[in-house]
Amino acid sequence: MTNTASVDEQIQAIASGAGTGETCSPSLAKGPWEFDREAPSYGPGASLGDVIPVGSPRQGALPEEYKTASNEELHARIRTAKETLGNRVVILGHFYQRDEIVQHADYLGDSFQLANAAKAHPEAEAIVFCGVHFMAETADILSGENQSVILPNLAAGCSMADMADIDSVEQCWAELSAIYGTEPDADGRVPIIPVTYMNSAADLKAFCGRNGGIVCTSSNAEVVLRWAFERGQRVLFFPDQHLGRNTAKAMGISVDDMPLWHGRKPLGGNTESDLLDAKVVLWNGFCSVHKRFTVDQIDKARVDFPGVRVIVHPECPMPVVDAADEYGSTDYIRRAIENATEPSTFAIGTEINMVQRLATQFPEHHIFCLDPVICPCSTMYRIHPGYLAWVLERLVAGEVVNQISVDASVATEAKVALERMLAAKPA
Repeated sequence: MTNTASVDEQIQAIASGAGTGETCSPSLAKGPWEFDREAPSYGPGASLGDVIPVGSPRQGALPEEYKTASNEELHARIRTAKETLGNRVVILGHFYQRDEIVQHADYLGDSFQLANAAKAHPEAEAIVFCGVHFMAETADILSGENQSVILPNLAAGCSMADMADIDSVEQCWAELSAIYGTEPDADGRVPIIPVTYMNSAADLKAFCGRNGGIVCTSSNAEVVLRWAFERGQRVLFFPDQHLGRNTAKAMGISVDDMPLWHGRKPLGGNTESDLLDAKVVLWNGFCSVHKRFTVDQIDKARVDFPGVRVIVHPECPMPVVDAADEYGSTDYIRRAIENATEPSTFAIGTEINMVQRLATQFPEHHIFCLDPVICPCSTMYRIHPGYLAWVLERLVAGEVVNQISVDASVATEAKVALERMLAAKPA
């Protein structure tokens, strides 16, 4: 099968027996509404085995007409609704969205770029965020009071974001504060600064805002850590241990000075001595998409394609990042391929929808995903053209559905940390 087929088209072909290859779940071929009516889960894909918290958002029933419509009909309805709404609506799409959604996005980008895009359109009455829940929350915090932020499928959450909750982080902070105290050192640096990855709930961003902390993305993580170390002796980094570890290691911090904090264990499962010596305290969270990449996959790529250029995302485990030629955010990966002047072979360690799209956009290169199994992000894949058509046509009818609203008290504190993030621009 050629790279011109989208991930969804490949999955459908494999499920029907018309295509070759392997997926991590045959259920990926079903419409996401099949899972919305079941017990809460992340759905088929990379996070299928992750445990979803009780009370996670669920998507209500999708009208039958959107389930049974062909792709061609859905795309036509989306285009018509967009034309009718004009600049009253802006659609933001993350790099990991399926091609069938990306084609309708006004802006395509990583979480940092889309956070900026959410601020850049005060004229839009509605921001339709084709991504996951924490991204829509961020857009609501940064957008105007007169704007509605819509998530096409409320069940599009994030298993990594769910690995850190406010109660566990507050308990961690209390225990660390008891060990470190609160007095600044001779240089005026406080004992510890909290840093949360963009992939976290709004209340954790608010926690950082009220405790002198900041938000980071994969594209500005090093800039943010430098910001934090200018103000603090240590950093508490959550929820993704791998981004924190890989970034801090690249800055010269020893992995021995980065203890892992397991939520709900006394001292996070560490000794007081370990924590006193720490430079970065890492939360025990991870991305199930990027945990699928291995050193063995890189070794095989080098055997099969001598001279291959291996680029992985910093959410990958440290041994994978160490074995790669380069690592960087989704936008870094895109730019690395875009700027390659000679036909090259690229093995990429990030979400399959983005990798396949790059392979189609840059046919002069041979671009493939390190993981041969087609296994998209479970929650990004919950956004389907049927849901996008539905929310847009409801807007045309004057009705806002699936609105994401962050409580004003949470939003105020979270915005402090987000504005610090937006000011910490990557080079």
